[in-house]
Amino acid sequence: MQFKYPELLWALFLLLIPIFIHLFQLRRFKKTPFTNVKLLQKVVSESRQSNSLKKWLLLATRLLVFTALIIAFAQPFFAKEIALQDKETVIYLDDSFSMQAKTDQRTLLSNAVQELIKSVPDDKTFSLFTNTTEYRNVSLKDIRNDLLTIEATPKQLDLEEIYLKASALFSKAGNRIKNLVLISDFQKTMSTTVSDSSNTIQKHLVQLSPDGLDNISLDTVFISSQDSDNIELTVGLTTYSKIQNTPISLYDKDRLIAKTSAIFEDNKGTVIFTLPAREAINGRFEISDVGLIYDNHLHFNIDVKEKPKVLVIGEVDSDYLRRMYTEDEFLFSSFGTKNLNYRDIDLQNLIILNELDHVSNALIASLTSFVVNGGNLVVIPGIDSNLDSYNQLLTKFSVGSYIEKVAADRNITQISFSHPLYKNVFEKKIQNFQYPKVSQFFRISTNGPSILSYQNGEPFLTGVNGIYVFTASLSDQNSNFKQSPLIVPTFYKMGANSLNLPDLYSTIGSLTQIDVTQRLSKDHILKVFKEDYEFIPQQRTQANKVSLTFSENPATDGIFGVSENGNTLMHISFNYPRNESELDYLEINNLQFNSKQGSISSLFQNLQNDNRVTELWKWFVILAVLFILIEVLIIKYLKQ
Repeated sequence: MQFKYPELLWALFLLLIPIFIHLFQLRRFKKTPFTNVKLLQKVVSESRQSNSLKKWLLLATRLLVFTALIIAFAQPFFAKEIALQDKETVIYLDDSFSMQAKTDQRTLLSNAVQELIKSVPDDKTFSLFTNTTEYRNVSLKDIRNDLLTIEATPKQLDLEEIYLKASALFSKAGNRIKNLVLISDFQKTMSTTVSDSSNTIQKHLVQLSPDGLDNISLDTVFISSQDSDNIELTVGLTTYSKIQNTPISLYDKDRLIAKTSAIFEDNKGTVIFTLPAREAINGRFEISDVGLIYDNHLHFNIDVKEKPKVLVIGEVDSDYLRRMYTEDEFLFSSFGTKNLNYRDIDLQNLIILNELDHVSNALIASLTSFVVNGGNLVVIPGIDSNLDSYNQLLTKFSVGSYIEKVAADRNITQISFSHPLYKNVFEKKIQNFQYPKVSQFFRISTNGPSILSYQNGEPFLTGVNGIYVFTASLSDQNSNFKQSPLIVPTFYKMGANSLNLPDLYSTIGSLTQIDVTQRLSKDHILKVFKEDYEFIPQQRTQANKVSLTFSENPATDGIFGVSENGNTLMHISFNYPRNESELDYLEINNLQFNSKQGSISSLFQNLQNDNRVTELWKWFVILAVLFILIEVLIIKYLKQ
């Protein structure tokens, strides 16, 4: 038994006063003789014994009354040792997409919110955080409405991030019990490799489980083939159940334009839709599924494609470049130095210096401005080019310099498959192919990565940040590179990469860069919007385009418009990542925790039991009243 005010127990020593008074009372009895004393002697003796017993009983009851009252004022109670310590509670509520799984006809997330509202005491102060928001030192009434309106998000914290964030919400006091409550379905996407080994935080896990693990996911869509009349879109699906097929619909905005069925083999399915070429579409694929909701639709769009502008400057024949940069995909032009309009340089996306004998100072100045404003440049030296003028240009961009001419045959044998120029070009690494060769080349000093190299490791093509430098002439007298299969993907990707056109869609949360071919008016900016949602992305204005960068925004999926001063310029699509579509969960018994519960209510009930204090002062007041009644009965019915 413990006492809230133990110092009041010192008052028990005051009980000695009535005891001393009773034992050492000063009252004396005086004998008074009268007749027939002998006959009354027995009666007097019995009366004295009865009187003495009554006094002892009254003393005892009064002592018990005061003892009970003193103990009652000291407020005795029973409690566990930890019930008296200060406590802090931090709650993590998982609001990721996997919490959309159903249980009892409701999502795990909505069930968790309802249980929290019912289980957490109204007067309890705690901190709560989700994957996207946090509430510090609040009570339930402060955040009740926020909890009721919470929605699933694409962001998922792993266990390492959860522990770090919870540690920041706890106070620095070391004499408190710190309870961390984790409410989640504990998907395997939450990493189990954590560095938290602290024993100062008590971890309590509540694993929520759905009724079933069935789910179908719309994973991807891409252009599988394209000609002048049609575009074939291939849609990829994954099923995490035993279902054999599912219907899939294609919408243009809200208009249904096609519907078919996806057949699954080994849990994978593909569907091909054919659309007219050169027609804009704001599309959406949809399926019906009883599992997760967020992966039942996939947004994409096809706008009228902007054509990168390619300019070739040189006196030699450039027909091989014209054949690669076809008019259906590029805006190609070629001029010699005498016919070149320098004002057109800043309007291009890619400029190719095609074996110029000499690069003039005026051209160097224009190209420098062009590259600074975001343009891409390809340098192809001639057999007898003036290296000093080329080096004057190259040093402007810190890509290196030509050193000397080497008259020796070299085979081009090495390909840097990881270079961004060859991204998604090769299905596998090619080891043996018909190597192109050169008869003479220029040795170069550069810190840039090699894209194509000779057999001795020296670069044939080097490039970084949109600037590509060849070290040999591509003329038929010097090289057979024009007849090599490598020339088409190399130059095509140089042209395509000069203008970052949007893909069919981008993934929310990943770094995405898109170029908009628009010359902005002064003080104008581009905005991205969808219905009543609008934001300003990171953007870099250049001479002939605006580069947009997306990382954190947008927060929701859908098809967004890009506008300048209210005029829509193009559309871009964003979809949520699909990494939570598979309902596969951690074995939480392998985690470090202090308790594990199957429901939120049972967890908080146990925490309240640990904090429970059984107060006894009322019982001692009742005892005091009882002893007073006993005293009254003694006085009334016990005769002296």
